[in-house]
Amino acid sequence: MEHDEEVASLGTSPSTTASPYPSRIPWWAWVSPIFAWIVLIVHFLTGANVFVEVTSAIALIATVFAAVYHAEVIAHRIGEPFGTLVLAVAVTIIEVALIVSLMVAGGPDTATLARDTVFAAVMITCNGILGLCLLAGGMRHYEQSFQAQGANAALAVLAPLTVLSLVLPNLTTSLPGPVFNTPQLMFAGLVSLLLYGSFVFVQTVRHRDYFLPVDSGHGENHLSPPTLRTTAISSVLLLAALLAIVGIAESLTPALEVAIHAVGVSKAVVGIVISSLVLLPEGLAAFRAARINRLQTSMNLALGSALASIGLTIPAVAVTSLMLKTPLALGLDGKGEVLLWLTLLLLVITLGTSRTTVLQGLVHLVIFSVFLFIAIVP
Repeated sequence: MEHDEEVASLGTSPSTTASPYPSRIPWWAWVSPIFAWIVLIVHFLTGANVFVEVTSAIALIATVFAAVYHAEVIAHRIGEPFGTLVLAVAVTIIEVALIVSLMVAGGPDTATLARDTVFAAVMITCNGILGLCLLAGGMRHYEQSFQAQGANAALAVLAPLTVLSLVLPNLTTSLPGPVFNTPQLMFAGLVSLLLYGSFVFVQTVRHRDYFLPVDSGHGENHLSPPTLRTTAISSVLLLAALLAIVGIAESLTPALEVAIHAVGVSKAVVGIVISSLVLLPEGLAAFRAARINRLQTSMNLALGSALASIGLTIPAVAVTSLMLKTPLALGLDGKGEVLLWLTLLLLVITLGTSRTTVLQGLVHLVIFSVFLFIAIVP
């Protein structure tokens, strides 16, 4: 896109001060969220039909690109790592709202929805998004650098979050099956919030420099930020876009479930599709950052999204489950545990140094393809 080329060219010159963000929002960046909301209203008034669902899919894709643009405007205004944190937390909050709404509507049939969605989010961010960024960045720049301290800090929180939330329920003995009892579920929610809150404190206050780009003295950091007015408009449009994305994703879920049932694949595919749709803005933003040699931004988005997905989702679904007295199965099956352990091991190797090549990207993408294949053909 023209915007990408402009950012890439500007980012290579330390003396450049012109902002890549115009004073006026591009027409497609504000038309897309409005179009998406119109489609949502039409869907509510007329109900589901083929034309509305196809139009919803088109609106969803267009709104995702708009959300990425507005998120980049905000991120450049407030700087790293706050910019990536805003997008990660905003998208995760919307994801949580979507999961909770489906839990409320679906009842006992959605006992594994939170587990499937959270696990899918971890695999998508840590293997899909990260692998694609490493591959794309490595193909264009051969080797790329990132702050190993920040990546390892994220991994140090990600490992206990995933294991305590998705593996430990299989080993407790108070209740049969992959579930926590009430005290265990409450404790798991508190631990998740504590770990994620600690990471956010380290990322934004105590050791913020760990999450800044390694070339923080050059390139994009010398670009003049967008105006306050442009940033304010983008903030409103980003919120509208994210809400529209979730609304459309939720409206398309019944058709998705029918299609999955007709094809005969696992119900876990629903969680994968939900996570993919919600994480698409972050994935595109991370990919574009890697292409212009901003791998640290990609790392912040991918790992931060994985942490936010667990750290915020588990407490929310725990409260929902306790309030509605609905079952909540969090423990992964054997295949899921193997893929999770393999992903954590691979992250230790990938993040062990501050340099990456296409090889790491290929390996992560292979693990992600295995995850998708096993979900479709269990």
